[in-house]
Amino acid sequence: MTDLPEFYFRIRENGAAVFRISTENRQRRIEMTEIAVVNVKNGNIRPHGDHVLTDEERDVIAAWCEERRAVLSERDLDDIHRTIDHLNLTTHWAQSRASDADLEDVTDRLLLAMHDLRSVLVRKKADRIAPPDLDQSGE
Repeated sequence: MTDLPEFYFRIRENGAAVFRISTENRQRRIEMTEIAVVNVKNGNIRPHGDHVLTDEERDVIAAWCEERRAVLSERDLDDIHRTIDHLNLTTHWAQSRASDADLEDVTDRLLLAMHDLRSVLVRKKADRIAPPDLDQSGE
């Protein structure tokens, strides 16, 4: 049997439940004891029940949070690249295969979403290329 990690992180919506893994019992069964709940977005670590987190546990959880944030960031960027692909595929669909009823069903929502996205992208682009010495009022 391969060595199990000392900690297990059960992924949740905004973080994870953290368990300590143990096989130190007569039956060598895997025991998972919940020790904390962590919120990746704000870094909040709450011990579970009466458990008092050790420095080692806090360090392991903090390292996991950092790694998890990096994974989620990569996924966000990958999702955006996929969105670009989907927009291109949607354009091809609208031009070549969509029926009038299909287009009627999606056109307004797509146009509003694209308008909203375009507005944000144009504003952000303008902010990035604005001379740094100008304040918000343009003076």
